[in-house]
Amino acid sequence: MSIEIKTTSMEPIRHTYSHIARRFGDKPATRYQEASYDLEAKTNFHYRPQWDSRYELNDDRRTAIRMDDWYAVSDPRQYYYGAYVGNRAKMQESAETSFGFCDKRNLLTRLPEETQKQLLRLLVPLRHVELGANMNNSKISGDAVATTVSQMHIYAAMDRLGIGQYLSRIALLIDGSTGKALDESKGYWMDDELWQPMRKLVEDTLVVDDWFELTLVQNILLDGLMYTLVYHKMDAWLATQGAEDVSMLTEFMRDWYKESLRWTNAMIKAVAGESEANCELLQTWIDQWEPQVYSALQPLAEASVGIDALDEARAELSTRLKKFGLQSRGVSA
Repeated sequence: MSIEIKTTSMEPIRHTYSHIARRFGDKPATRYQEASYDLEAKTNFHYRPQWDSRYELNDDRRTAIRMDDWYAVSDPRQYYYGAYVGNRAKMQESAETSFGFCDKRNLLTRLPEETQKQLLRLLVPLRHVELGANMNNSKISGDAVATTVSQMHIYAAMDRLGIGQYLSRIALLIDGSTGKALDESKGYWMDDELWQPMRKLVEDTLVVDDWFELTLVQNILLDGLMYTLVYHKMDAWLATQGAEDVSMLTEFMRDWYKESLRWTNAMIKAVAGESEANCELLQTWIDQWEPQVYSALQPLAEASVGIDALDEARAELSTRLKKFGLQSRGVSA
């Protein structure tokens, strides 16, 4: 007796959601596409936002930058929530290993007292800058219209909160988790003349209305100078002060910034390449804000690595901006 088994293949009526098919065609979509494109509501609003009735809920007039389609700005990392959380879990696991290693062997408490004070004065106060970055990216995420743009910024906002917590934990490793080092570090942030230009800059960014101007200032100009200065130049300088173990605790920041360059570069490239008007407006904002960012970081550079290191960071930022037809006015062409 023989049994013959027949198989029948069935072709699906549709391969993806209608809104994805309208953009990419009726074919199987990636998870990033399905989780990122055309998700925000565009019609049938019953009221304008009570906090700002000039605009609709998802209104592209909240920035002076004009794009035919804001979905031209997408994430080259292809991060949707699941992919983002999985990646950050791996990064956090590595960071936790480093913090656990330092804590178990009391590497920071064994540092000379003067070196500990340098960390509390020159490095840990940056946690307040990170909180400002968290708030700024949260605002941008709320004001941007395309989901691809919003999610890149809300992921950045959560990252900045985590970085601020890592900086706080450095202080806790120094004082044995009593909190005294955090209080001392906050005192530097509030009262030390070194930090007052940066405090002013952070507070000024918190009231920037145009969300794309804000992302340019926060994620391109400030991060472009600060991360190169602090986590590369100053990190090497701290090693010469006997604090080479701190590099383990700031490796997350270096890895994070290297990765963040991918989406920020893609964003600026798309916007600057859209029109000459966009390019001119971006250059106007750079001319306005870059000198302020440089001045805010200057006291920190002078108290540690020297002003030449900040100039080198500025030259790196200038090279980066030139790729998009933009110019740093502080660096000769």
